[in-house]
Amino acid sequence: MQKLSLDALAREHLELAAGSSSGRSATTVYGGHEHVLRQTLLALTAGTDLAEHDSPGEATLLVLRGRVRLTSGDTAWEGRTGDLLTIPPARHGLHALEDAAVVLTVAKRS
Repeated sequence: MQKLSLDALAREHLELAAGSSSGRSATTVYGGHEHVLRQTLLALTAGTDLAEHDSPGEATLLVLRGRVRLTSGDTAWEGRTGDLLTIPPARHGLHALEDAAVVLTVAKRS
């Protein structure tokens, strides 16, 4: 069993994102390419976007800190600290409304 602090990881990656020209930082928390389930912590500075991209499979986004806007087509959902957003099975993008840290959980399609 492995135990880690998502709060500490969020702090660390928000600092890394602030120092990055892209305004982003990420790390795999669990899983990877050889697993069906993958969890990734993403930190984004305010105003940073993850451009629209295809859905990799069933996915959720847990907002650890800050506020984000998830968009898909003409629809948008806002997530705040503690919110869990279900990512639609369609092209979507993410925008950080303020400095934010999220955990993306994906169960890849076969």
